[in-house]
Amino acid sequence: YKGALAQIYVRCQPFGGSDKSSNGHRYDSIPFANGMINSGMSCQLIHYVHQEHDKFFETVKKFDFVIVRCNPGQIKADGGDQGKFDEGMRAVRKAGIQVWPSADVMEFMGAKDALCKVATLNIGLEDTLAYYDAASFAEGFKKTMKFQPRVIKQNRGSSGEGIWIIKLKSGEYCKEYGAESCKDEDILDMMEANDNHAEEHTVAEFIEFCVNGRNDKSGTWTSKGAGKYLEGGKDAGGQLVD
Repeated sequence: YKGALAQIYVRCQPFGGSDKSSNGHRYDSIPFANGMINSGMSCQLIHYVHQEHDKFFETVKKFDFVIVRCNPGQIKADGGDQGKFDEGMRAVRKAGIQVWPSADVMEFMGAKDALCKVATLNIGLEDTLAYYDAASFAEGFKKTMKFQPRVIKQNRGSSGEGIWIIKLKSGEYCKEYGAESCKDEDILDMMEANDNHAEEHTVAEFIEFCVNGRNDKSGTWTSKGAGKYLEGGKDAGGQLVD
């Protein structure tokens, strides 16, 4: 079998995006490809360039399968159109070429807010929330943070940037979800998953960073990220899962 692993190199970002190594590939791309090769298949790493959309999809038709490893928001960040790319992959799949994951699976099941849909089931947690705007985030996060330690995850990317493991420095949590809410001045002990660095901020500073990024109100951050996780709204992938 002849396979391809499709990626997107964001030309305006260092290394092509926060999910990339210095070689311009995702950290897991080469292990994926080598796994295919070691199993007796071929696997070529190809990059989607939106200016060469038609040429890219003509090339894709020469493979037996395609593994898509393009992070949400990165095609748009490079100047392309995610919808146009998805339609191209749907056409490839209709032609009998396997595409993993398919555009439909990514659209209906791939979003991180899928966790909220199982919150009330035995496998879920009732205090699992998704935020798409600043007001709901500020209200919801203050309530969940007061209940128990959190993992806050942005929707864009999968390299650990914008994934925060957070505890109250005081360790003072309420016994029932929703019984109390944090105050703006409460101190958070935080660790970011991409490099495990630690930061300490107030609740108000964290909310400001997530919504508006680096400014006087959000304080000084050592994170490699820029914040602004809700930028563009839901349609543009702006989202936080708590």
